[in-house]
Amino acid sequence: MGSVGLEITLLFVLLLANGVFAMAEIAVVSARKARLRRLAEQGSRSARAALELAESPNRFLSTVQVGITLVGIFAGAFGGATLSAKLAVPLKQIEFLAPYADKIAFALVVAVITYFSLVLGELVPKRIGLSNPEGIAMKVAIPMTWLSSAAHPLVTFLSTSTDGLFRLLGFKPEKETAVSEEEVRVLMQDGVRAGAFNKVESHIVHSALELDQLPVREIMTPRPKVIWLNQEDPHDLIWHKIVVSSHSHFPVYHQTRDQTVGIVSVKAIYANLAAGGTVNLRDLMVSPLVVPETQTVLQLVETFKQAGKHIGMVSDEYGNIVGLVTLNDVMEAIVGEFPTQGERAKPAARKRDDGTWLVDGMIDPEAFERAVPGFKFGDGAYTEFQTLAGYLVKQFGRIPAEGESIIAQGFQFEVLDMDTHRIDKILVLPIRKE
Repeated sequence: MGSVGLEITLLFVLLLANGVFAMAEIAVVSARKARLRRLAEQGSRSARAALELAESPNRFLSTVQVGITLVGIFAGAFGGATLSAKLAVPLKQIEFLAPYADKIAFALVVAVITYFSLVLGELVPKRIGLSNPEGIAMKVAIPMTWLSSAAHPLVTFLSTSTDGLFRLLGFKPEKETAVSEEEVRVLMQDGVRAGAFNKVESHIVHSALELDQLPVREIMTPRPKVIWLNQEDPHDLIWHKIVVSSHSHFPVYHQTRDQTVGIVSVKAIYANLAAGGTVNLRDLMVSPLVVPETQTVLQLVETFKQAGKHIGMVSDEYGNIVGLVTLNDVMEAIVGEFPTQGERAKPAARKRDDGTWLVDGMIDPEAFERAVPGFKFGDGAYTEFQTLAGYLVKQFGRIPAEGESIIAQGFQFEVLDMDTHRIDKILVLPIRKE
């Protein structure tokens, strides 16, 4: 019985050895090279060894396979030849089992060894390896390197054979695949679920990854919303526009707004006033930076850097000025919009107690659809107008007067207030279906 116990112990040790190889394999293959590289740069010898194994998969996997194969051979020899023969002895004492004792003993030994091989030799070790791949890889890296050196001739033979067959089948070794944007997004989502990142960080990363696909026209202030200063405007009119707009920079035009001649800042105007002078836009403005509307936001950032400016006029393919873009618009594209104090105190669309909406005519179409459930402008509508006022002018076919109303998309729009020729305030009433 003593020899049986020793053989079982030896078999158990072999299964554990198989588990160590399986754990090492899954840990090194799953370990993130970037983290191992950073630890290696910090002086970790184990991380350096693990990184070398991860970057030489053929040599490493050959070493693991040699170990697993040898363990399997010894385990099979002990189990099939030794333990089954000894287990058959007591079974032969049972009369009805005696004719089948050898086969039953062999089947029982194989079943038990298979079970423990799967659990102790594969599944549990691999789960352990996946739970902390970098840490496990660093612990097993140096011993696996020693084993690889000890079995160098066999490992070299297996590696050469593998490479030869690999090429014979028409496969070519590929370089390490670069991390894609989609992988970064998935990692951020996993990090949010695990609590490593918060939702704001994930939103910022997702937005930043879209900058190379986002055109400038999507973030610019459209031309109708830009506050312009005429180069010939008197001091009082210029100062009035500045005070009521709360902007910090203004485009300056000559005769028509398509002839933009410069950009002037409130800071420059204040400095001029502090010196006792009057506002003379010709002396205070700087040359405008003009960017195409099709340029991506990422390219816009580079343009701002090279020009040393943080504001630009946006032109279409015909050279017409269609809007204005600033570095602040870029920041809002990444982190979200920053509502001004006026916007917070006076929302663009406010639902009243009677179920109607009081809406600012300059509200964006997208913002209006979000504020008024059930209303849709339709496909391609955003290219025809940039505000709700523009939409209503298109529906009327002319500039309406105060008090006029029109029905569109199941809603009644009543013009409550006009600012000269611009629709200022609108009352929106859903039409109940009979």
